[in-house]
Amino acid sequence: MDRPNILFIMTDTQATNMVGCYSGKPLNTQHIDNLAAEGTRFTSAYTCAPVCTPARAGLFTGIYSNQSGPWTNNLAPGKNIATMGRYFSDAGYKTCYIGKWHLDGHDYFGTGICPPEWDAEYWFDGANYLAELSEKEIGLWRNGLNSADDLREHQIDKTFTWAHRISNRAIDFLARPQRLDAPFLMVLSYDEPHHPFTCPAEYIEKYQDFYYDLGEKAFDDLADKPLHHRLWSAAMPSPVGADGRYHHPLYFACNDFVDDEIGRVLAALTPEQRANTWVVYTSDHGEMMGAHRLISKGAAMYDDITRIPLIFRPPTGQAVPARVDTPVSHIDILPTLLSLAGITQPESLPGDNLFAVDDARGVMVEFNRYEIEHDSFGGFIPVRAWVTPRFKLVLNLFTSDELYDRQHDPDEMHNLIDDPACAAQRDALHDELMDYMDKIRDPFRSYQWSCRPWRTGATPRWMGAFRPRPADGYSPVVRDYDTGMPTQGVKVEEKKQKF
Repeated sequence: MDRPNILFIMTDTQATNMVGCYSGKPLNTQHIDNLAAEGTRFTSAYTCAPVCTPARAGLFTGIYSNQSGPWTNNLAPGKNIATMGRYFSDAGYKTCYIGKWHLDGHDYFGTGICPPEWDAEYWFDGANYLAELSEKEIGLWRNGLNSADDLREHQIDKTFTWAHRISNRAIDFLARPQRLDAPFLMVLSYDEPHHPFTCPAEYIEKYQDFYYDLGEKAFDDLADKPLHHRLWSAAMPSPVGADGRYHHPLYFACNDFVDDEIGRVLAALTPEQRANTWVVYTSDHGEMMGAHRLISKGAAMYDDITRIPLIFRPPTGQAVPARVDTPVSHIDILPTLLSLAGITQPESLPGDNLFAVDDARGVMVEFNRYEIEHDSFGGFIPVRAWVTPRFKLVLNLFTSDELYDRQHDPDEMHNLIDDPACAAQRDALHDELMDYMDKIRDPFRSYQWSCRPWRTGATPRWMGAFRPRPADGYSPVVRDYDTGMPTQGVKVEEKKQKF
């Protein structure tokens, strides 16, 4: 069979709680739900980090942001870090990225400049979208369209939106005959349903009387949770009332709208393309929505912002598992795509093929800082989580830690970190996380992670052997500091040594 096409679709701020096939809520995400019905739905998929740029680093470099460089919003990957586009373009794929990038280190909107590994004709980051708007329209988009009445007053329809223009470009790409002489990787990165929640007025009107029942999570008093959760809650009070329901018509409307835009693109695949195209859908992170008395996202590891939708729909006629409950990560997506395309996975990528993961595995989620420009959301708050089929262990380096039973406490209400009945399992998880942080060479690792108040007799992890960065197929071989000689590695072609 010919090498498959890959259509990679992602949204922004859309965790499993905002997708019907995961949440069971009437959210009108039927196009995403249909992908799940026709493919594999990963029920325990986790972001690399619950904030935009670090999450995208994991997705598009296959390396955790703590090593690739963007460990907070608005930092860029290092020049020696290859991206998904580079791996695929060098393998002969037509590579096309349309939409929000937020990975060039500039700002939320981007620079408008297409990286060389993607097709410049279709590059359409936030700066490109802004360039199509007048100053008045930019002002409206960012601050002036806060109700259905505002939208109608200014005659805003779907053609105004970033999402609709992204879909238009995708449909154009799929219709170009010259795109069919090689396999393609097309990434569609929608900003929606992220703020400012711009969509046609009729979508907002559908959700004026919609209230999202958060259940028990709405009433968490945070008494046994880390201090910074309580500080966050006090600084940004939850809008959820005594009934425990979240009301935000714009957010739910935009969530519905972006699903319809995704549906437009899926419908544009020709039968021939459908027969040889993998469709992958995910999101970068979620929104707390008032759960645990928190809003937005930040230094917390609750499923509301870390458990993300992940669906792989195969080409027509190919069988795949309908559901995978094993914990998986954004870090596994690039290795899986490389495998599907027959591209060798470089040593530098720590993830695994999603269709061959160990049922007993754990996955790591990190948080370091929300953004570089200022100290919103508390500044530097290093956190690491280790998620297994049964438990979630959360280490908050500067405050107290958390342990949740994923099976018996899915709402993460009861912190078991000091529960003697869970001590043996907790300590085993702790060892697994310490080993994993060491394995991936997490630069933030230090003895404080291993010496927690509840870990009696813990041995500080102080020193280790020199380990060069694993080979990525592009970078020169790392030289040993003491000898100046190349470490053991694979030589690369001279042309690939130019970053």
